[in-house]
Amino acid sequence: MLQQPNLASMRNFFIIWFGQLVSTIGSSMTSFAIEIWAWEITGKVTTLTLVGFFSLLPSIIITPISGVIVDRFNRKLLMMVGDTVAVFSTIVILLLHLTNNLQIWHFYLTGAIVGTFNQFQSLAYSASVSLMIPKKHYTRASSLQFVSGYGSNIIAPALAGYLYTVVGFLGIWLIDIFTCAIAISSLLFVSIPQPPPTKNESEVNVWQNLGLGWRYIATHKSLLALLVVNLLFWLPHDIGDSLYAPMILSRTNNNTLVLGSLASAAGFGGVTGAIIVSTWGGFRRKIKGVLLGMIGAGISKIVFGLGRTPWVWIPAQFCSSFNFPLNGSSDTAIWLAKVPPNVQGRVFAARSLFLQIASAIGYLIAGPLADRVFTPALQSGGVLVGILGGLFGTGTGAGIALLYVICALCMLLVGGLGFSVRVLRDVEDIIPDHDEEYRQLK
Repeated sequence: MLQQPNLASMRNFFIIWFGQLVSTIGSSMTSFAIEIWAWEITGKVTTLTLVGFFSLLPSIIITPISGVIVDRFNRKLLMMVGDTVAVFSTIVILLLHLTNNLQIWHFYLTGAIVGTFNQFQSLAYSASVSLMIPKKHYTRASSLQFVSGYGSNIIAPALAGYLYTVVGFLGIWLIDIFTCAIAISSLLFVSIPQPPPTKNESEVNVWQNLGLGWRYIATHKSLLALLVVNLLFWLPHDIGDSLYAPMILSRTNNNTLVLGSLASAAGFGGVTGAIIVSTWGGFRRKIKGVLLGMIGAGISKIVFGLGRTPWVWIPAQFCSSFNFPLNGSSDTAIWLAKVPPNVQGRVFAARSLFLQIASAIGYLIAGPLADRVFTPALQSGGVLVGILGGLFGTGTGAGIALLYVICALCMLLVGGLGFSVRVLRDVEDIIPDHDEEYRQLK
């Protein structure tokens, strides 16, 4: 029998959420500093995108079994292990820096290790929400995750931009270690409910378990359509996202203040959107929030890519980030409502696997496309200068901006066309909520 969420569970959710907020601030500061350091050393987009690629690659490999582990093992312990591994990885990087042995490939390796354990942590967290929060608050709870993610963007860039010039990586990494310790401590004093075991679960072999998540999605065509539209949206998004920092740095002669200001604008936009969604509760039909969020993000990013000054970038970045809490919290609310808690780990793992593969492909192709195709095309004398030079200018940043706008156009089209697909548009009518399924089984 499912354990009903109560006041204590709600309190525990907020404690965990706050710990993750603090930890995210520290991690965002480190990521910000790494981007600046790597760009200053190499000046190549590929260098930055490979950090993201290697962070995703091992987690893609481990994702199929991670769902089985999350559904069978203590989710609180898995979350603590993820934070602990992140702390030790940061300490290793810190020691390499202090001994003057730090190199780019060290970020690839530690990113791969942390990414693997982050998969367990994030999956355990996501699969626990429905057991801690009443269904009517799914959208609000999901929007709080965006508050923590975007809230860190308000604080982290300003701190990282300042500390990078004052104390360098040393001060930033020490703060990262401290914030991870807070996240671990927040988990020590709370209880995270475990889902009821699936009937005859012990008789089901591991390989059957590994495929259960995918089979569940494949047999529910509307969920499959929702996954596909997300893949088509996030692939161009992640290509564009990996171009963001090098595009701004190359357009502003490595001005970290502008880059930090844009990150803060993204934070304010995301937090504003998340607070509105949390207060409002989102559209009654969640799929409308998913698709409108995609359309709004696509339009904003087109304006951002066409801009050449902070006066255009800052409001466009605010508007872009404003849409993602609506999109993401609506999407999460659908999955939480439609998938039974005792299989959410495996279903969410299957969903995560495909999204991570799309992200990895995006990171892998973004660098070569920018460095070898689009940048040369808009360099002085390039093949596209006569056609698009007046719109994007010339130089390294111009070619990256062109690719960024193409990606944004794809995002816009995916959101708009989604309304014309009935199996997607009517997902909430076609698939009953999981608690209705349980009532029918009793």
